[in-house]
Amino acid sequence: MPDQEARPTIHIPGTTSHTIAPRGRLHSHEGTLRYLKAGTGAALVLLHTVRTQAEHFRALIPMISHQYTVYALDLPGMGYSEIVPGAAYDEPAMRAGVKRLLTELDLHDVTLVGESMGAVLALTTAADLPELVRRVVAVNAYDFRGGIARSSLLARVVVSGVLTPGVGPVIAGVEPKAALRKILQGGLGDKTALREDYLDELLQVGGRPGYPTVARAVYQSLPSLIAARARYPEVKAPVHLLYGENDWSRPSDRQANKQLLPAADFTQVPKAGHFIALERPDVLADLLNAVA
Repeated sequence: MPDQEARPTIHIPGTTSHTIAPRGRLHSHEGTLRYLKAGTGAALVLLHTVRTQAEHFRALIPMISHQYTVYALDLPGMGYSEIVPGAAYDEPAMRAGVKRLLTELDLHDVTLVGESMGAVLALTTAADLPELVRRVVAVNAYDFRGGIARSSLLARVVVSGVLTPGVGPVIAGVEPKAALRKILQGGLGDKTALREDYLDELLQVGGRPGYPTVARAVYQSLPSLIAARARYPEVKAPVHLLYGENDWSRPSDRQANKQLLPAADFTQVPKAGHFIALERPDVLADLLNAVA
């Protein structure tokens, strides 16, 4: 059942006004999910990337909340959603969390917007719930081999270490700020788009008991995102594929998705990287507001 947290509001930095987004939670035996909510209008759900959380969209939310009621979800075990011991963190498990948000909040005519891992989940959720989903905007879909390891040598070393049997859990629990900054900046054309206060928020979440286990499980489950591409042709809603010119995906990866979704619109953002919601939220906002 949904409820509101005792701390009902947050400030979204980077705006000229104090935009307020209430926090909500969905409770069940499957684990509590936390989300941010703002605005009025048709429902729009935001799904974040690997190793981030709902605040990934804090610059975008004020730009679209005059047109939409925006729900930004912390995916299962991530952000401030509950960490359930022994839970799965593969694509079907994450998708189940997205479906809970739509069904338990009784959302209809929904625009699903996902970035990276969230883009894959937006597409597969639309395949599962065609009666609820109005359109999908898939930003830099993380459905190819290599992924974040293409970001930099440091990213390759860290991800490889996290996945290594034996020492993997230890490495997953060690996350120096400088290393996380370097890895995330590898997904940006404009390195200054990664704000220090947002980085501090990610590190605070990374310090939650059990979070290193979740992070390692998510990296171990990345092949399930590749496998989920088989579901793309089932999507009935209109789709817009959005890529940064310098995204980690290769032109062949993007072309493969265009072939799976031949009716989809396609936009490539010049000079942008993997994290368009951080780097060019204006581009995403313009696209969404134009079709509200």
